[in-house]
Amino acid sequence: MTIGSQIAWDDTVLPFQLDRSDIRGRVVRLDGVLDQVLSKHAYPPLIEALVAESALLTALIGQTIKLRWKLSLQIRGNGAVKLIATDYYGPTDDGQAARIRAYASFEADQLTDAPAFEQLGEGYFAILIDQGEGTVPYQGITPISGGSLSKCAETYFAQSEQLPTRFELSFGRSQVPGGAESWRAGGVMLQHMPKASPSVGEASGEGGLLTHADILDGDEGENWMRANYLLDTVEDLELIGPSLAPTDLLVRLFHEEGPRVFDSQPLRFGCSCSEDKVRAALEPYPAEEIAEMITPDGTVTADCQFCGAHYDLDPATLGRRGDDA
Repeated sequence: MTIGSQIAWDDTVLPFQLDRSDIRGRVVRLDGVLDQVLSKHAYPPLIEALVAESALLTALIGQTIKLRWKLSLQIRGNGAVKLIATDYYGPTDDGQAARIRAYASFEADQLTDAPAFEQLGEGYFAILIDQGEGTVPYQGITPISGGSLSKCAETYFAQSEQLPTRFELSFGRSQVPGGAESWRAGGVMLQHMPKASPSVGEASGEGGLLTHADILDGDEGENWMRANYLLDTVEDLELIGPSLAPTDLLVRLFHEEGPRVFDSQPLRFGCSCSEDKVRAALEPYPAEEIAEMITPDGTVTADCQFCGAHYDLDPATLGRRGDDA
């Protein structure tokens, strides 16, 4: 398994702008980070695919948040897959890496031979933004629809933000000659610049939801669709890009649109769990409920669903104590 980046643009997000079309976007390469996310669990291939797609979307969407903010994706379903959860932690300072983590909750005995997305059943796709202590987190929700998590994200931006948005993603295991098998993943996001008064037409999406094509008209609509046609020409090997730099990909796709790139954002795997947070979560529980959590070894245990960290805690130090009980 490859833990560190072997190529300069692995585990980065590159923001760009198409000046002639009033469109912004990002190119993501998520390789060593995705290896680390998935190596924490023994997921079946269907679940790995959903987690990989979610992590790519999180990296592309999260790049716009401010320092020290957190952006989360939550996809909840009523099928075999109950939850896909991801977190993007904005850098603490300029120039530092953003952190990503992800996990899935599912019923293994309910998985079928159907495509990965269909394992979710019905449910919702949510984006949450936490600006830090003392603020109320933002949450936007749209139904699961469209046949992929990428289409869910496009619907979210069209329906909740009225921002035409497109994603093209590719991911999977690969192996270079003489090297170990590892994950390679990449994608492109296009998004029209926000308008003060977007022109919203008739909704053409599944279930009467808006799509990215329903929002713009006139010259803006033509510019948007032209950029989409160009994005449609991208190939999977170009997206995962072991031999194609993100800047070269943008020139190949959008050279007539005047692409302008900005500083890339490095990414790394990172979890925020800690023993202090476990203790804080157990603090409201009275002593009798803590007693019910004690294992045969005489401890209270907790495992992080994201990174697999294991905590053994002394029950005498947990929960509400003394006069607080």
